[in-house]
Amino acid sequence: MHEAHLMETLMRRIAEIAEAEHARRVTGISVWLGALSHFSVEHFTEHFERASTGTIAEGAQLDVTVSDDTQDADAQEVMLESVEMEV
Repeated sequence: MHEAHLMETLMRRIAEIAEAEHARRVTGISVWLGALSHFSVEHFTEHFERASTGTIAEGAQLDVTVSDDTQDADAQEVMLESVEMEV
């Protein structure tokens, strides 16, 4: 459930950014995965591909950084670092 909530929040944020920039589509995103987010790169990619199907971000290239710092204040988070778009 935690993973689903993180992905919903991420997808909502991507859509908000794309809408604000009047983007036709999202071509890439960079994300940071906290050490306690329960995501590996592969697991995140699977969830992202499923969540983005039918959205402006479908097919976007992923750049994923995974933290190993369990003491980081954001260790449970998935943080959106950047969004690349076609406008």
